[in-house]
Amino acid sequence: MLDVRNLEVVYEDVILVLKGLSLQVPDGDIVALLGPNGAGKTTVLRALTGLLDVHHGEITRGEVTFDGERISDREAHHIVAGGIAQVMEGRRVFAELTVEENLRAGAYTGRTDGSTDRVFDLFPVLADRRKSTAGYLSGGEQQMLAIGRALMADPRLLLLDEPSLGLAPQLVEQIRDLIVEINAQGTAVLLVEQNAAMALSIASHGYVLETGKIVLDKSAEELLADEDMQEFYLGVQAGGGRRSFRDVKHYRRRKRWLS
Repeated sequence: MLDVRNLEVVYEDVILVLKGLSLQVPDGDIVALLGPNGAGKTTVLRALTGLLDVHHGEITRGEVTFDGERISDREAHHIVAGGIAQVMEGRRVFAELTVEENLRAGAYTGRTDGSTDRVFDLFPVLADRRKSTAGYLSGGEQQMLAIGRALMADPRLLLLDEPSLGLAPQLVEQIRDLIVEINAQGTAVLLVEQNAAMALSIASHGYVLETGKIVLDKSAEELLADEDMQEFYLGVQAGGGRRSFRDVKHYRRRKRWLS
């Protein structure tokens, strides 16, 4: 469904943030995009949804197609109308508006037949608090509202940027289950996460991004079993620092050579 080929992004005409990135999201799948802070994960999503100009970015090369149609040069509202919706990191709800008003804001494309009922079925707490001001919701409820607002556009592909960030473990499990349910209803998902275990437990495929490059591209099952991945996300050095994925790979190659 989504095909990204050789995507390069430069910020302020100086900083090369994405360096020939390629990835695919098949129709109906959940695909995880993993990596540490600063790897470029959010930039990938902004490039896909036409938001780079807002952040002084520029796509210099590459091609993004959705259902076989090029969308690299489309404006954000056309991309949303075409079937892609993004939930940004940090929720970004309209704090002074009610839950209902936030949902209506997500329905501006007009692709809303039954969307409100779908959102309230997925998130009963939002139905109970539909008249509440969004700024007074808990962090978990605001995350649900942000996802619900994106679903109001009836997207075929949902881009989620760190949906578990800052949430208690019980809420992370709830959000994970909701992502699975949204996918089961026919919406493909590109999931950006630092919580690798959570993301890979529900994804069919995963990509690991580091300093703007894809350094690993495997099925979710293979990534979960990969020793380098385990050390990259779970292992720490004696000094307490976390090694980069490339450092881990180099260390393992050197260890095998010495043995």
